[in-house]
Amino acid sequence: MNPSNTKPHYPILDGLRGVAAIIVVIFHIFEAHSAGPLYQIVNHGYLAVDFFFLLSGFVISYAYDDRWGKLTVGEFFKRRLVRLHPLVIMGMVIGAVFFYFQDSAAFPAIHTVPVWKMLLIMLIGFTLIPVPISMDIRGWQEMHPLDGPGWSLFFEYLANIFYALFVRKFSKTALSILVILAGAALIHYAVTSKDGDVIGGWSVDALQLRIGFTRMLFPFFAGLLLCRVAKLTRVKNAFFWCSLLLAVILAFPRVGGKDHLWVNGLYESLNIILVFPLIVYLGASGVITSKRASRVCKFFGDISYPIYITHYPLIYTYTGWVSDHKGVGFWQALPYALATFVGAVVIAYACLKLYDEPVRNWLQRRWLGQKGSEKGTEVTMAETSKIA
Repeated sequence: MNPSNTKPHYPILDGLRGVAAIIVVIFHIFEAHSAGPLYQIVNHGYLAVDFFFLLSGFVISYAYDDRWGKLTVGEFFKRRLVRLHPLVIMGMVIGAVFFYFQDSAAFPAIHTVPVWKMLLIMLIGFTLIPVPISMDIRGWQEMHPLDGPGWSLFFEYLANIFYALFVRKFSKTALSILVILAGAALIHYAVTSKDGDVIGGWSVDALQLRIGFTRMLFPFFAGLLLCRVAKLTRVKNAFFWCSLLLAVILAFPRVGGKDHLWVNGLYESLNIILVFPLIVYLGASGVITSKRASRVCKFFGDISYPIYITHYPLIYTYTGWVSDHKGVGFWQALPYALATFVGAVVIAYACLKLYDEPVRNWLQRRWLGQKGSEKGTEVTMAETSKIA
């Protein structure tokens, strides 16, 4: 079955997704030089994950809420797999290719990992099934040690399952209650956490799973609710102002210091609950009036998910290099940092054009019965890393 999708696209939301993804890469490069969360440059870059969840919920609602009369749950899952999973596999492959080059002071046990075990982790990663801490091959206790951002895709998949099986049937009142409860849980965790932030979600243990669910539940389902209740208007220069606001929030210095950690938790939770929905609302209300802006939004949107899910093996490698060169400041390392950034963009674009788009086109023809690539409204989460 191939339900038609003739709804207008939201190019500004695509562009904002790309802006956030680029900031994630910059955040991770600076993170290799950080003395800790209190001193991080682009300090709140990890909140891009929470923005992605909210953006994903908004567009999933927009794309699918009124299509369930023509679409089965199984078909919805197939569509999401076609959209997301080819690059999940590619991220794991790239992680495996770079793995042994990351042997360093930061990852001292890599040279002891047999190839068969690394390949087994890669194959498990293809399924996005989390591996327990006992199977960690890096030392960061990640559920996907070859490609850290896989943790957020795992929670994205869970959010899609919850939506398709249950939440799509919720009334606005029931969905509002869910969002309020999830928002309260988010604020409570953020202001009471030992570090005063929402960082985490990447390991298979009780605390990290709690963080992952807390970070996913509010923004994803708040995005659904926003789409269902918002009355869009027309906003001029929305892409510029939304991008600027998003960049300021993600790059803002740590607040509260080490003596008032809860203040930073309050900053993060209130941005997720209040400001991120505002940015998505303004972005959806915005209009593009020039071909140049349209091209920028399209490029940013095109590379947003590929760069998110493929950049982290380069970050592991860069982090390992920095750890082996103690005393090297950021400005001395700048050529390597720039090479890492440019490499991430080039790899992402190459994966998009040479792999992701052809594979998705083939799957859409063979599995979904579609001709060519489905142009539409779907926005994927892009994410981030161990630290996000």
